[in-house]
Amino acid sequence: MQLEVRIGRLGAQGDGVAESPDGPLFVPFALPGELVKVEAAAGSDRAGLIAVLEPSPDRVAPICPHFGVCGGCALQHLEASAYLAWKRGLVVAALRSRGLDAEVDAVRPVPVGSRRRAALALGRGKEGLALGYRRARSHELIDIDICPVLSPRIVARLPKLKQALGTLLGGKREARVSVTETESGLDIVLEGIRPSPAALGAFAGRASSLGVARLTVDGESIGSLAAPQIDLSGAKVRLPPGAFLQALREAETTLVGPVSDGEHGAKRFADLFAGLGTFTFALARDAAVDAYEADEAALAALAEAARNTPKLKPVRGIVRDLFRSPLSVKELKAYDAVVFDPPRAGAAGQAETLAQSDVPKVVAVSCNPGTLARDLRILADGGYRISRVTPVDQFLFSAHVEVVAHLAR
Repeated sequence: MQLEVRIGRLGAQGDGVAESPDGPLFVPFALPGELVKVEAAAGSDRAGLIAVLEPSPDRVAPICPHFGVCGGCALQHLEASAYLAWKRGLVVAALRSRGLDAEVDAVRPVPVGSRRRAALALGRGKEGLALGYRRARSHELIDIDICPVLSPRIVARLPKLKQALGTLLGGKREARVSVTETESGLDIVLEGIRPSPAALGAFAGRASSLGVARLTVDGESIGSLAAPQIDLSGAKVRLPPGAFLQALREAETTLVGPVSDGEHGAKRFADLFAGLGTFTFALARDAAVDAYEADEAALAALAEAARNTPKLKPVRGIVRDLFRSPLSVKELKAYDAVVFDPPRAGAAGQAETLAQSDVPKVVAVSCNPGTLARDLRILADGGYRISRVTPVDQFLFSAHVEVVAHLAR
């Protein structure tokens, strides 16, 4: 049925929320204050936007022609300052839900066209070969020839990459494609298919002209004499296929600043969930660092870069699954500062041992304000005081936000 509703607020996922007799009604691409016409199914809490009858003064024209069809972005239609204020509000709400009333900085923005990683799908659809994202709330694949969020270097190669990678599909309907921009070219990981040796050989012959430094299929790499490299605070780190990397170089730099700020004087750090060394190398300019990471390939790349980077304090890489085996209170005695940057699930187990420790300073980094707030609550109950919370808009136009929190005893 069709109806007119007034949008009262933005929900946590960026949808407009209207109050109906049956409860909250979520309307994608609608903004607070707007009167909108929607299509809603009986009993559903979601509605499709038909028309904006009274637009918000904060409504702006989206910068991408695919916006509203592609499911990648939720908020290109919201004016920049209102958008950043909403993201800050997500962090404030997450903290308050755990009884934490810490002061939250303004969100640090990042520029459009700065995302160096993309998770795409390659497949054959009704309109032929497509390389792109899913349609909003659908499994349908949308072919993308432009994406303002992605690095222009990636976008410029999408049409040729689509055709070249399409030859690898064989009889398969679809494959997953991860693309990372590195200093030596694009690093591509292809999953879900097993191309023939002949097809792979043909692609390898074209890799250089496509700007591809390496293609990895089913764990095997072609088209590269050496692993592509990335720069982390001056250290040249070889990138293992599929290894975690911050999505934006600019966000990475923005994150490193708040992590390093205020930690002067620390002589020995524990960098937990260190990955490739996003924070390790910045910290090692002034202090010894023990980097803990479960991914052995990532840790080996970190250790190699540490050996080859001059003017670093001692860096030690330690393979450890911190979910199964958090650093104990006894082990934490060796450190006067700890940085932890876990996956979205957070690090409740590690937060619990930190809360029982005497470590003077802790920096918590997370892409999930909800699990971060849970972990900060554990630390606060253990006697830590939250001195600073800095959100970073690493995930442009989405409902996700990166956060750095400083704590001290």
